[in-house]
Amino acid sequence: MTRKRKPIREVSAGGIVYRREGDRFRFLLIKDCYRNWGFPKGHLEDGETPAQAALRETREETGLEAVEIAGPIRIIDWHFRFKGKAIHKFCHFFLMESKAGDPKPQAEEGITDYVWVELEGALAKLSYDNARGVLRRAGEMTRTLVAVGQGRSPGSPPPRRDREAVPVEAPAPTPLPAEPPVD
Repeated sequence: MTRKRKPIREVSAGGIVYRREGDRFRFLLIKDCYRNWGFPKGHLEDGETPAQAALRETREETGLEAVEIAGPIRIIDWHFRFKGKAIHKFCHFFLMESKAGDPKPQAEEGITDYVWVELEGALAKLSYDNARGVLRRAGEMTRTLVAVGQGRSPGSPPPRRDREAVPVEAPAPTPLPAEPPVD
């Protein structure tokens, strides 16, 4: 009987980089040496938080220095085998904004190309399904930024509101019934 070994756990972090063009958003995809389109990411170094690693890896792999974290997106995980070992990888993704600069793919890390693509085009171009889920969430987050006024370009009008919000007074909380005595 062969005993199944527990997979090795790896943690990495990466960035979903967006750029605002008016009220439209483009997302940065990079192509790796296997010809897969995805996002910049990499392992955490000693003492790094996932956010610090995501920012460092994104800057290294894209050559974009002026990148700022807008917020966490989600953690995804997947299983794979590498050199005969079972790996269970967890990757923390963060939404990041790049306002300027041209990416310079990190060739020594196998990054061969990049492209800025609007959400629907990026979803179609991505190589992995779990990356599509992260990008969908990033798209929701950018729309939220626009709705609260942080994602609009300077001078653009606020989003149209079909109706104004009316404050509603919350009902008083209903008290919980007393617990029956324990015999």
